[in-house]
Amino acid sequence: MVNTPTTHRFTPTRWHNVLGSAPAELEIESGDTIITETIDASGCDRLGVKRSSPPNPVNGPIHVRGAEPGDALRVDILDIRPNRDTGWTRTPVMPHLVDAVRADEFLPREMVTWTVDPVAMTARLATPVAGLERLHLPLVPMIGCFGVAPDLGQAISTGTSAAHGGNMDYRGFTAGCSVSFPVGVAGALFFLGDCHAVQGDGEIVGNGIEIGCEVTVRLTVEKHRKLLWPRGETAEDIFCVGNARPLDQALQHATTDMLLRLDEEYGLDRKAASHLMGQVVRYDIGNVVDPAYTLVCRVSKKWLPQRIET
Repeated sequence: MVNTPTTHRFTPTRWHNVLGSAPAELEIESGDTIITETIDASGCDRLGVKRSSPPNPVNGPIHVRGAEPGDALRVDILDIRPNRDTGWTRTPVMPHLVDAVRADEFLPREMVTWTVDPVAMTARLATPVAGLERLHLPLVPMIGCFGVAPDLGQAISTGTSAAHGGNMDYRGFTAGCSVSFPVGVAGALFFLGDCHAVQGDGEIVGNGIEIGCEVTVRLTVEKHRKLLWPRGETAEDIFCVGNARPLDQALQHATTDMLLRLDEEYGLDRKAASHLMGQVVRYDIGNVVDPAYTLVCRVSKKWLPQRIET
């Protein structure tokens, strides 16, 4: 008997500051869709009411029936919509991202408010800053923190990331993107939160425009797809994610996983994959502010041979 996919509206009553093996808040079938509202990174909901403590409180966990270690959980991001008209960031740029001799110039740090227009899909500083009075940024809503419970009974802070996902803050995690995570425990136990209305590469001020969102995702178990790191794709690209510090280690993880992926999914051996990647690979920085940095290795689908069906 084939189950008909179901759409669930998930309204959390508690939030988590770790991704781990907590009791499931919802149990669904593979292929079901979830609509849920997230709160912002400080723990405030769409009405500005404090619901949880930082860092990056996440909804969940959601148990997906049939998911077992050795599988992957595919997350199709179908829609992300800000659910209020204000967001916040901090300023200035994080001191560790500038030359050490200038770091003192980037302290102290302060929170600033942005006015967000979910209809016009723009954001602007609530209090104008000299030279930026006419700045209106187009919204590109994204998910900052999501993933599954890690293996070995671990509970990993929502302030960082690892092989299970977590706080990767990659601005490419927008509607239309799909990401697969290695399943570490039965049911996968999926978590989601920390949405941003806009964010630049690297999250260099320590935040995107932090805001609550209504998010729609579809969760599907990929049986016997054993992953080392998160892998994803868009209509244009495939990509692999490395989470580690220093940044060169994150790059090594992502690059190695792309070489493996091109072999496993497209039949390109190390020599062929190296020829291709050497000329067409693209690297994106997810974040360079968390305990683990995030580096994304990306290849356009237009350069790839036909995918191997499994």
